Amino acid sequence: MATDVRLKAGLREPRGKGGARKLRAVGEIPAVLYGAGAEPQSLKLNAHDAELLFRSISVDNTLINLEVEGEKAAVVTLVREIQTHPARAQLLHVDFFRIQMDVEVELEVPLHVEGTAAGVKDGGVLDQPIHDLPVRCLPADIPESIHLDVSNLNIGDSLRVKDLAVPKGVTILLDGDRTIVSVQVPTKLEEVVAPDTTQAEPEVIEGGEKGEEAEGEGEG
Repeated sequence: MATDVRLKAGLREPRGKGGARKLRAVGEIPAVLYGAGAEPQSLKLNAHDAELLFRSISVDNTLINLEVEGEKAAVVTLVREIQTHPARAQLLHVDFFRIQMDVEVELEVPLHVEGTAAGVKDGGVLDQPIHDLPVRCLPADIPESIHLDVSNLNIGDSLRVKDLAVPKGVTILLDGDRTIVSVQVPTKLEEVVAPDTTQAEPEVIEGGEKGEEAEGEGEG
């Protein structure tokens, strides 16, 4: 994966919620950079620039060259967490993880399904329970996505994790027998037939015990 994605970051003093509100009031958002054994750094980002960037990339698995104020070289990072406002599409805080190019990282990669399954053409339904794959690899080997052709799947067929072709150096952190896509028989709603309550109930003969008693009294 290319590592030419860049974002500028300024330094800030950690001042709690009050400081964060002041930053947002002037179009900036707080961020933190940590990892690789270094002390965490409190940063600030231009909110508009960050929002534009995050909309244009796959945030979970894109390396970002963070140009930190005062640093001569950009810091290679991964976004580890983005906090957004619960009611508005507004960034509140970003966590960046400092990357070492010779140390493997764990992250999620999108799974893209390609083609139309033969079983879907016959009326089946494609079921894809897994859309992102957790993987481990060196930063330089991070794939943008993993693709899967489902064209040959018929109704009742499925593909599992072990059926995926992944780039060299990439390990999927899921059990190989996990189903990632299948073609199911369409579920049909069956008519619920109400029980027939119009049948005559069995006739109940009353006084059976009295008759027996009468017969008993007639003897002797």
